[in-house]
Amino acid sequence: MVLNVISKYSLYSPDADARFHPISSNETKEELHKHHLEVGDGNVHVATYPYILIYLFHFYKYNISVFQDVHVMIFIGFGFLMTFLKRYGFGAVGINFLVAATCLEWAILVLGFFHLHDGTIYIDLNSLLTADFTAAAVLISFGALIGKTTPTQLVLMALIEIPIFTVNEVIGRRYFGAIDMGDSMFVHVFGAYFGLATSFMLRRKDVSTPKEGSSYRSDLMAMIGTVFLWLYWPSFNSGGASGDDQHRAIINTYLSLCSCCLTAFAISSMVHPEKKFDMVHIQNSTLAGGVAIGTAADLMIQPWGAVLVGIISGFISVLGYAYLTPFLSSRLGIHDTCGVNNLHGMPGVIAGIVGIIMAAVASESSYGSSLYSIFPARAPSEGSEELLRLQSQIPELEPGSGISASTQALYQFLALLVSLVIAIAGGILTGLILKIGPLQELHTDDLYEDEKYWILEEEEEKEGSEFEGMAMSDNHHHGVTRVAELTKMYTNCDFDSSSSSSSSSSSSFQLQH
Repeated sequence: MVLNVISKYSLYSPDADARFHPISSNETKEELHKHHLEVGDGNVHVATYPYILIYLFHFYKYNISVFQDVHVMIFIGFGFLMTFLKRYGFGAVGINFLVAATCLEWAILVLGFFHLHDGTIYIDLNSLLTADFTAAAVLISFGALIGKTTPTQLVLMALIEIPIFTVNEVIGRRYFGAIDMGDSMFVHVFGAYFGLATSFMLRRKDVSTPKEGSSYRSDLMAMIGTVFLWLYWPSFNSGGASGDDQHRAIINTYLSLCSCCLTAFAISSMVHPEKKFDMVHIQNSTLAGGVAIGTAADLMIQPWGAVLVGIISGFISVLGYAYLTPFLSSRLGIHDTCGVNNLHGMPGVIAGIVGIIMAAVASESSYGSSLYSIFPARAPSEGSEELLRLQSQIPELEPGSGISASTQALYQFLALLVSLVIAIAGGILTGLILKIGPLQELHTDDLYEDEKYWILEEEEEKEGSEFEGMAMSDNHHHGVTRVAELTKMYTNCDFDSSSSSSSSSSSSFQLQH
């Protein structure tokens, strides 16, 4: 009923409708190229290094706020989301900080070598944003391994994963022509199943210990990460878009997150025997809608479609935490510490399927001439009259392959399938490398424990002891006070009946006390 009302009365505003304001995805590229040609005029600082010429561009040409939002998600969102482990708070935030910073620098170089411009790597705000997306894939993999690996193993995993991630993305975007605005296939699906494959290779019998659990305080800290991610996810999904596409991506992500949040709360209480909310579901499943809408975030899925995607993803994510995660751990030996399969893996596959459907039904009647900017491979081939007609409306439009909607949908499917295959194969290879002898394996007592790698101040333990002592002292004080009150009552009662008897009884009582 709710979906019927939304579908009947809710439409995109003209500013978010692709048919009203077609904007070429090549516009930014043309401006960037033009800016590169103006380097010699002295307006842009140029620093020359061996083999690499780095241009530092004017940042006002890009949306700095979107970049900052994504940056906060990487360091605060992901970092605090993993603090649910009661004895691994330093490791969650600190090692997340270490791995993310490593990923950013390494990703700039790796991605730059795959996208050279006349033998140079251009570093601008767009490349920094892309590095953040790449770091997100590695941090998702980190979520499957948190508490079970050493910092050295995690840094090594990041160095291995990023080149494999880049190869997969080049195959999907350049050779298949797949679109994935929110990077649900290339980041979330890849990162989740890369991490799960690595976890499978590092499996051990003693992986589950009492330290793996959470506490009231650690769950509360993890909710900080959840709220930051939930608030900034529209920026994550719209960071690579512009104009109407960006507007639409924000709207779709916003609606999907809201419906997913409501669904996660509802299903969480339904699957619990006492009809209570499970903090694990609230911390993670409420975010699944942002992942599930990612691939189609900038497409004309309509508001009701975004709400429906959020409902489906929230439902599947909660059921995954309740039933699938224990099954994978006990039966298949795939231990998933953070449940990345339920937050990133399955919702990412849903996003891929939604992208396939939307690509199959996309037409010029729905998108106008913007169809060929959103799906560049569908643009007419070079020299055709149709291309000339479209270029009169969008001068920056480049020739494409002229493929049909069904072929575009097929390429979307192949991009999803190849991402899964490369992620699993890469994860298995990485797991084998991380098991090499010189790389230290954690002892059972060191699993999910900060003490192995962090200097822990004793103040917290002392404060806990002092608090317990104060509580005992308070109890003793209250007990003494209560005895005094009873003594006074007893004395008064006896005094009224017999002064001598009261005095004797009171003295006896006090001597006994």
